[in-house]
Amino acid sequence: MTLFGLVWSMPMLLFLLPLAVLPWITHNQDKTVAWSHFVPVDPLSNLIGMGLKVLASLVFLGLILALVGPYVPEKKVERIGSGAEVVVLVDRSRSMDDPFSTRGKALAVNRTVGKGDSKRRIATKYLLEFVDKRPDDRFGFVLFSDKALDLLPLSYNKDSIRAIINASALGKGLSETNIAKAMIKAAEMYAKESYHGSRTVLLVSDGGQEFTVEDKKLIAELYQRETLNLYWIYMRSTTGLSIEDESDDDSWKNTPEKKLHKFFKSLDVPYRVFEIESVKSFSEAIDTIDQQQQQTLIVEEIVPREKKNEPFLWLAMMTMLILVLAQFYTAWGVRKAHE
Repeated sequence: MTLFGLVWSMPMLLFLLPLAVLPWITHNQDKTVAWSHFVPVDPLSNLIGMGLKVLASLVFLGLILALVGPYVPEKKVERIGSGAEVVVLVDRSRSMDDPFSTRGKALAVNRTVGKGDSKRRIATKYLLEFVDKRPDDRFGFVLFSDKALDLLPLSYNKDSIRAIINASALGKGLSETNIAKAMIKAAEMYAKESYHGSRTVLLVSDGGQEFTVEDKKLIAELYQRETLNLYWIYMRSTTGLSIEDESDDDSWKNTPEKKLHKFFKSLDVPYRVFEIESVKSFSEAIDTIDQQQQQTLIVEEIVPREKKNEPFLWLAMMTMLILVLAQFYTAWGVRKAHE
């Protein structure tokens, strides 16, 4: 129920408002006197008596209205901020459980599930750092292996995105990877939303994949239509040629990573790859993305429900205080009169 611009949680209690007339219903205490002129007319006393009744009625009104539970409902407000909307795609394949070689020299052989030096643990650490530096951003999250799971739609709730990122580092990875499904899922998340500002897809993976013709066509169409920026944090496991380098070696040109990079460059959208070979290079990549994605952004903030019963409680309390003081003054006056 809405009344006076406020929503009332228990409107049935408004039926108690007639109790406010109780102070005006008093026993007749008039005395019969032989000559009415013995009783002087005192307009000030009559006015004071009426004022005390009004105050008593206000006590009832304040207490009843406070019990009804007035509040201003939750609402969304818009403000201009600086940042971007970011959908994070995190690879959950088994290879992400490999140790992350800080020297970039050797191929990882042993799995390190649950240990701090695995690639997914390192990715989790720096993704959390990225979220913490961007207070105005709206984040979404997609976890993928053979399937893509949109674990979090675009949201301003930083606690939710932190919890999702931490949860993505638990358990063991799966054997298959389908980057195409994850990229399509990210674009579809944006397609459901109105445009607020710069839109970014951040892919974190340690491998590539050759897409089908249908997937390539759909991804190109979605990413151009939704005006998306694409970043690929490529967590390399081995040393060798850079993904940017050209080579006559067919085995290098035909690697999934090279083919994926070539496709990304053909999308006709802003794209950049970061080849991560050390913890330092991961940190630098995150810093670079943070600096580049600081465009004007329309930020929607949710203003929580605000209770409004406190003013009514203060009204009742202050009014009762005046009535109590009036009673003390009356008792003091009667005692003085009999001295």
